[in-house]
Amino acid sequence: MRFRTKRFRTRTTSAVAAGSALLVLALTGCGAADMTKQASPFANARGAKTVTLSVQSWVGAQANVGVAKYLLEHELGYRVDTVQVDEVPAWDALSQGRVDAILEDWGHPDQEKRYVDEKKTIASGGDLGVTGHIGWFVPTYFAKQHPDVTDWKNLNKYADELRTAESGGKGQLLDGSPSYVTNDKALVENLDLDLQVVFAGSEAAQITQIKQFAKQQKPFLTYWYEPQWLFEKVPMTEVKLPAYKEGCDADPEKVACAYPHTPLQKYLNADFAKTGGKAAEFLKNFKWTTEDQNEVSLMIADQKMSPEEAAKKWVEGHESTWKAWLPK
Repeated sequence: MRFRTKRFRTRTTSAVAAGSALLVLALTGCGAADMTKQASPFANARGAKTVTLSVQSWVGAQANVGVAKYLLEHELGYRVDTVQVDEVPAWDALSQGRVDAILEDWGHPDQEKRYVDEKKTIASGGDLGVTGHIGWFVPTYFAKQHPDVTDWKNLNKYADELRTAESGGKGQLLDGSPSYVTNDKALVENLDLDLQVVFAGSEAAQITQIKQFAKQQKPFLTYWYEPQWLFEKVPMTEVKLPAYKEGCDADPEKVACAYPHTPLQKYLNADFAKTGGKAAEFLKNFKWTTEDQNEVSLMIADQKMSPEEAAKKWVEGHESTWKAWLPK
């Protein structure tokens, strides 16, 4: 945010025309439209120095693609197209060669089995270097006032304080977009919590709501994830859900455990992985830290820099990191 649970996050989108009929989407804060059928004319173009990257609808993904795009263009001489695609459709687009690479996947076992193991139309691109985690969070100022709120067993005690006009008399659990795959409704039911899942509509709307609550020092409970730049602006403390164990989320209707910690992965179209030359090698080598990603994400989301501007600034200050990604 399936990765057996993730998947959400988001941003606002701004479209920019590039070249003749090339639509480049620069995300910044709202739900991602399904752009799968608007494939780039460059995707899977063998022999051409072009690359098409899928941009997932959250700012961390923007940061990955922004830096990869900048280096592919300025260091390796490629022309790069970006296409915004929702998480699951992105796998279909990658398999069919409509895009060449996904740089941040939070775990979609069904798609991995179908396309990587069985059809072999998608190849692993290796670790991104960032570990993702979804959870329920309360603002740290509220956790300091009521330390026991960080245990899920005590959430019903605070349901009245978490209630909003949208939560129908129950405490509110704020989620992002209804299109994101989460376990939250099942968790609320299976843990017998006096909560109502309320969708903000997008990550941008969710961030706006969180900031508003924080400004007013109001209590709130939200589905959120790490890494995420917002923690720098609104400190939040995770609520401990029942411990995650392998397989505890296998049945979406019976989930009663926490979300796992997930090493984020890259995937390449299988043909591109073989014939993509230096671009494919570079994307396989691309690996950075949570701190690196958050640095670029903060520039994009909080300082309102374009992904290209943020990438340029990061590249100028981290040469020793990205030099290692370049093909020998």
